[in-house]
Formats: sequence, C-alpha cells, structure tokens
Amino acid sequence: MSTPRARPLRADARRNRDAILNAAREMFDTEGIFVPIDCIATAAGVGNATLYRNFPTRNDLLAAVIDDSVGDLLAAADALARDLSPADALREWLRQLAWQLRIWNDLPTCIATAVDDDASPVQDVSARLIARTGDFLHRASAAGSASQSVSAHELFELVVALSWAIDRFGDDQEHARHRVELATAGVFAPR
Repeated sequence: MSTPRARPLRADARRNRDAILNAAREMFDTEGIFVPIDCIATAAGVGNATLYRNFPTRNDLLAAVIDDSVGDLLAAADALARDLSPADALREWLRQLAWQLRIWNDLPTCIATAVDDDASPVQDVSARLIARTGDFLHRASAAGSASQSVSAHELFELVVALSWAIDRFGDDQEHARHRVELATAGVFAPR
C-alpha cells in the first residue's frame, strides 16, 4: 500500500507560510524565541488562524525556522568532511554548530529541553544535528584522534551549553571559537 503524498500548497498558502517564517525569523532575531505568537502573525500580515493552521504550536513554528537555519550548516558539513582531516572536521563542526545555535535568545534552552522529548518537533532537528555530530565523532575516533568514551549526544549537549554561554556573554566569533576549543579539548587526542 502506498502512502498518500502531501498536496503542494496553493500559491497564496505558500506566500502566507513563507511570510510567517520570515516574520518569525526576524522577530526571533530581535526579541528571542518567546516573542508572542500574535506579534508574529501581525508582522507576517496574516491572522492568527492562518498562523495556527500552518504551525499549530510554537514548537512547530520554531522547528520550521530552525530547520531553515541549520539547513546551510548541514550542507556545509559535507565540505568539512571532504576537505579536512577527521579531527579538524570535528573541531570545525563543533565551532560552527555552537555559533549557529546561539543565534536566538533562549534557543539553546529550548533545544536542551527538546533533545529527549520525542513529541517535540524541535527534537527532530536536534536529532539530525546529533547524527551529524556522531558522523564526525565516529570518523575522528576511527582515525585515533578523538576519544571513544564520549557519545555524540553528550558532545551535542556540551555544544548546546556552550552556545548558551556564547549568547549570554556576547562573544564574537573568535571568542566563541576559543570557548569551544577550551571546552572540547578533552575530546581530542593530543597532537
């Protein structure tokens, strides 16, 4: 038995969905992820019913916006794996991941809460990031340049905590890079 395919959105429905995502991204950037949903609907130029029809919960909306944001990061991961040694690829992945996750106020807290919540749509995004972290960790461990005693889940949790610190302390990219290197030094075999 085949599963039915989702119907493509009508043009006006697609415009509304895109307007909601753009408004949410902008408001998350300026106000944090707990900005009132009504404000997002108003900024998108749609009614609350349209917003909730597309995104029944705040986490559904947040997951969709995060998904857009981490899409580029996941795509860049392929280049890291291809162009760098396993240890350097893992190091750079952790730096980029921590920097990306710090983009919105309270996002690290939301991700930390959702990591083990199978019902949360944010958990799906986290699961993909954990899986990619696991790919890098496995390659570095197999090459003898990373510890086999740390799991991808633990490493992801550490990076989420670092992204919270990077956000709270207002680190620029260079300070964030240094903070990640300090916190993850024990993961790597001595050079």
